[in-house]
Order: sequence, then C-alpha cells, then structure tokens
Amino acid sequence: MDSGERDDIIMISAIQHHSYCPRQCALIHVEQQFSSNVHTARGDAVHARVDEPGWETQPGARVERALPIWSDRLGLAGRCDAVEFRHDGSIYPVETKHGPRKAKVHDDLQLAAQAICLEEMTGKPVPRGAIYHHTSRRRREVAITDALRHQVEEITVAVRGLLASGRLPLPVNDVRCKECSLKDICQPEALMAKPAQISLLSSLFVPD
Repeated sequence: MDSGERDDIIMISAIQHHSYCPRQCALIHVEQQFSSNVHTARGDAVHARVDEPGWETQPGARVERALPIWSDRLGLAGRCDAVEFRHDGSIYPVETKHGPRKAKVHDDLQLAAQAICLEEMTGKPVPRGAIYHHTSRRRREVAITDALRHQVEEITVAVRGLLASGRLPLPVNDVRCKECSLKDICQPEALMAKPAQISLLSSLFVPD
C-alpha cells in the first residue's frame, strides 16, 4: 500500500475502540489520550511476545507474528498478532486477548478487519480466524461472516467521520465504563449527572 497517496488511513485498532465506545475511540485517536489500568497492563504483558515481528514453523503451518497488514479499498492499516499460512493454502489470523474465553463483538470486528486486509493483500479468501484468550489458554474460532464484514465497513466510515470532525461524542455512562482505562479522563458520571449538563454538552458537540 502506498500510504502516501491518502491521508485518511484508519488504524484497525480504531475499529475495535469505536465498536466498544465511540467516545473512547475519539479520546484515543482524536485527542491522543491513553491511560493504563489493570486490564490494559495485563493486555500489554500478554502482547509482549506477539508484538515482536518474526516467524516460526508449526505442524501444518508457517506462523508470521506482528505482521503488517492494510486495505487500500477501506483505507485501513494495522498488524496481526499472528497469521497462520497453512500448508493447505488457507490463511488464518489469530488475535490474542487477555481474559477468559468469552465472545466480544468488538474483538470479532477487529479480527474481521484483519481478514479483509489479508484477503486484499493475498487475493485469497479468509473465511475464519480465532481469538486466543490468554487466561484460559483457549482459542475461540470466529466465522468472518458477511454481517461482520458489513459492520467493519460501516464502522470504518463512522470512524473516518469522527476523526474528520475532531469532536468528542457524549459519554455513555453505562456498564462499559467500569472496565475502561480512560474512565478518569472521560468522567462519564460527572458529565452526565444532571439534565442541565447533558443539555449543555449536547449544544457543545453539535457540528457547525
């Protein structure tokens, strides 16, 4: 990909962040804010190995780690924790997450975005991949469905619009906030505590 030909490249991680919470996505990718908590610290520890580029052979596959990927069509870029190039010709991305084996749609969307990039790069279909849950040491296979692909494309458009606007969406102040490392920066309870504040925030964040 000649990334110099466009200036609106979106990181694949933004797809995951936006699907979890648009405000979190804006804080990270618009305002360049980031903070650590126990969850992100565990994630960093888990990724210490997979973030190192390299390759290895396993029974039936060559495994590339920290592989750069992109999609010119969607304007996406990022890297895969691991991609298994199997001897039968199939391609199988594997994304590592800390925590127990539990389905999370924002993780599945990140994997789907990786699959879309790999398909464009290789010209081969990538119908499935896996999330490796480090705590349980188990994989959860994910089918890269048409529905997931469509969501990736919709969210890519939404993220691009969010980045272009430079504005922060309103806080959600729901169960997602409990585990978010940006909670202290976002301050969802304080900002959404009173109707008057909600009204003021809404007027502040309406596009010109």
